[in-house]
Amino acid sequence: MINKHTPFIWYGGDYNPDQWDEKTIEEDMKLFKKAGINMVTLPVFSWAKLEPEEGVYNFEWLDKILDTLQKNEIRVCMATPTTAQPAWLSKKYPEVLPVDIAGRKRTHGMRVYFCVNSEKYRERAAAIAKQMAKRYKDYPGLAAWHVANEYGTYCYCENCQKKFRLWLKKRYGTLENLNEKWNTAFWGRIVYDFDEIMLPTELNDDYRFNPSIQLDYMRFMTDSTKECYENEAQVLRKYTPDIPVFSNISGFIKKLDQFTLTENMDCAGWDNYPTPGAPESIPALKHDIMRALKDGKPYIITEQSPNQQNWQPYNKLKRPGEVRTLAYQGIARGADACMFFQMRQSIAGQEKFHGAVISHAGTENTRVFKEISRLGAELKKLGDVCLDGRTNAQVGMLFDWNNWWALELSSGPTQDMDYLTQVHKYYKAFYEKNIQVDILKMTSDFDRYKIIVAPLLYMVKDGVAEKLTAFVEKGGILVATYMTGLTDENDRCIFGAYPGKLRKVLGLWVEETDALFPEERNSIIIRKESGRLKGEYSCNFLCDLLHLETAEAIGEYGKDFYEGRPCVTKNDFGKGFAYYLGTEPEERFLRDFVDELCEKADIHPVFESVGKVEICVRENAKGKVIFLINQSEESAMVELGEETYEELLTGQERKGTIHLNSRDVVILKKR
Repeated sequence: MINKHTPFIWYGGDYNPDQWDEKTIEEDMKLFKKAGINMVTLPVFSWAKLEPEEGVYNFEWLDKILDTLQKNEIRVCMATPTTAQPAWLSKKYPEVLPVDIAGRKRTHGMRVYFCVNSEKYRERAAAIAKQMAKRYKDYPGLAAWHVANEYGTYCYCENCQKKFRLWLKKRYGTLENLNEKWNTAFWGRIVYDFDEIMLPTELNDDYRFNPSIQLDYMRFMTDSTKECYENEAQVLRKYTPDIPVFSNISGFIKKLDQFTLTENMDCAGWDNYPTPGAPESIPALKHDIMRALKDGKPYIITEQSPNQQNWQPYNKLKRPGEVRTLAYQGIARGADACMFFQMRQSIAGQEKFHGAVISHAGTENTRVFKEISRLGAELKKLGDVCLDGRTNAQVGMLFDWNNWWALELSSGPTQDMDYLTQVHKYYKAFYEKNIQVDILKMTSDFDRYKIIVAPLLYMVKDGVAEKLTAFVEKGGILVATYMTGLTDENDRCIFGAYPGKLRKVLGLWVEETDALFPEERNSIIIRKESGRLKGEYSCNFLCDLLHLETAEAIGEYGKDFYEGRPCVTKNDFGKGFAYYLGTEPEERFLRDFVDELCEKADIHPVFESVGKVEICVRENAKGKVIFLINQSEESAMVELGEETYEELLTGQERKGTIHLNSRDVVILKKR
């Protein structure tokens, strides 16, 4: 669990009591109790109030709030307020302000608007973290430290430039090595002094036209942000060594390599804000990515909206029961916390119309508050039954930020390249079958899985091809796709034909890749029927022209000058086999393909279901807990068989067929 002294699912969210008078706070406490709230996060944005001038601190108001929370038996996830520096800091030390990609020095005002490499920012952030740690180290309700908020600002100031050059010296050692790795001979970009290297900005267009330097800049900013986090975390750990320390990740997760950023965090936390109307498989994928950050350990849902958001083009209300299914989706996939932004709706500001547990009406007589209260009562009833529960998936899917960046920095073959969207297509096929998937780092242990899917493994880092080859040789099933094995970790193309080091295990090489216009379609003709794979399927996006060596063709292209050439292949290798999908098939193909894979690997869903039911299993020392979540407006059905289960929310005994109404949730444990 996140903290051994909190053996329950955290339930609550961001609270900003510095906005409210004592009467309002008293009313909030009453409503929190009715809603089952046991945890609040504060004071995320209160640096200016806590330190009105440099070195002068005002904690008395926070003391009062904490005393009130303690009396009401509500624990605190204590945030350092360093995401929003006070105006005096920006005015007195303008070097803390970032420079944007256009070379413009930004002015004070926005949150998360500081240079992570600013020594003065780090100094003052560590100072207030120290004051908070010393003051509250013995506070009995302290459950965790939440450092800053939603890191992700890129900076292009002179200080960042100096530090980037030092970072490059450490990474490459010599200019000769850097020139080789960056292939600076192209376009006459040879570097003779580290001081000649400039940050990739709009001033030089290197952010668009020099993928090697842009890739390294993104790595550098990740490392810099990690250092900035550690600058505060190490202070907090000094005074409270037994209290977990972490930071939350924005729902937009591309800018920083989260595997690297969270290495020294005690747990991962993220802000879950699904786009209205998006398929439920997208937040499911992101939950699974978050679970992967700490190698399967439970994570924290630090924020989600109890109702509408306010920054979407169309800010739809959550439908009745939707907040409940979204919350249980996270818990079912490994979260030990269900937190909201925000607890009370703000009076003014950019997020004044963002949903909250307590609306502007300030009453319990709202639809949302009643739903939140119901959920709170259910989570209290669950207690610790699923805490520390792991997901024992048999399917792994490779995911990598460096690969993501490099793939989308590439100037070809198509402007529509979107790594996360492409990964999601393969993930969704397993999701719809209720086959659980673990997201894997390149350094993960592959041996515990039966199937590994490696979508768009464009960049093959040292040792990864060897691990995948050994996995197949020992009996595993590998699925590789178009855009595999094109470059090394410096984005240098592989000579000797793609997919490079994976050529032998896949049994083929790629001669060319055709990029289709968005409206264009080709087809996959199945020449060797296998299971449900039969007939003809549509394909689009990219089409690899393949040369088979030891692989056999399962499907061929249906038209164009490469009609009849293979596009889907299988290669027997050692005790296992490797598939290659040389084009982007329609969803119907992927559903049939996943059926075929799972049949060969003897992988089956826990239960058979009819309708849009999400089925997940978490297992801890106390046993397996099974979540049945109906994500749709329609009824659904799950067949339990003859085994008898306890329904944890009702205490009822269940077997045979279970009917789930719209947005219903059933949580089971075997008797």
